[in-house]
Amino acid sequence: MAISSAVSVSDEVRAAVAARRPVVALETTIITHGLPRPRNVTAARDAEALLRGAGVVPATVGVVDGRPTVGLSSGEIDRLGAADDVHKIGTRDLPVAMAQGWSGGTTVSATAVLAHRAGVGVFATGGLGGVHRGAATTFDESADLVALAGVPILVVSAGVKSILDVGATLERLETLQVTVLGYRTTTFPGFYVRDSGFGIADRVETPGEVAAVVRARDALGLSSAVLLAHPVAEADELDDELHRAVLDGALADAEAHGVRGKDTTPHLLDHLHRASAGRSLEVNLALYRANVALGGAVARELSALDGGGEVRQ
Repeated sequence: MAISSAVSVSDEVRAAVAARRPVVALETTIITHGLPRPRNVTAARDAEALLRGAGVVPATVGVVDGRPTVGLSSGEIDRLGAADDVHKIGTRDLPVAMAQGWSGGTTVSATAVLAHRAGVGVFATGGLGGVHRGAATTFDESADLVALAGVPILVVSAGVKSILDVGATLERLETLQVTVLGYRTTTFPGFYVRDSGFGIADRVETPGEVAAVVRARDALGLSSAVLLAHPVAEADELDDELHRAVLDGALADAEAHGVRGKDTTPHLLDHLHRASAGRSLEVNLALYRANVALGGAVARELSALDGGGEVRQ
């Protein structure tokens, strides 16, 4: 596909896409809003290094001075990670960000859209947004769901964040015709924990099986994403009792402070971090690294199916 002129794509990413070499997109809200400094930038660099070590080109996505960019430079990552005035930019915010010269981190929805515009077919993240608790009256749903319904990309995640209504989110994914695969599991993961209490109908065992599903989707001309649900490793997950306790506390705290809309998720995650004495942060980093590694493995399989060349180190 032709790369949109509205999106700035690094030479490295552009060349890899043209040669059908493996590329994985990475979001930047984890840098700007998800992790404390300096671990935010360290995590971003580690993710890129992990991909390069596996022969995969990293395509970190963000907005710099109103310029949506796929393949941020090292300096641009540092800048987004250090600035206090950066925005959290979803798909609906992109036109305003461009027109007003914003800099900021892209959410799952905006990252998926921009990566697809650049020809990148695999995107690794931590956890997705979804249907918020109480959405029956507030109608509070993440734009991530709409993006998954309309962007034919593979998204690797550890499920949806456990602060959400997981059951309702899965129902919406089914309605939106998003293919959901469990990676070596039939249990839908709950981000910090392996088991959200909900099941997955379709299971895959290898990156090659994932790649085959993606190419079958493409052959049918379907426009929706494939969501690969990858549970956090058993050794890394948050203790179940601790998870329930801090989650209940976080939800009660948000309600007491009247937190609504897009401020809800950062507020809840910050509370979880503090209430778990930093343990939730370590889980977040562990599952993110694992998802990036799995995304890289699937990207290599897709490249092989497409006859792509090897990545030059």
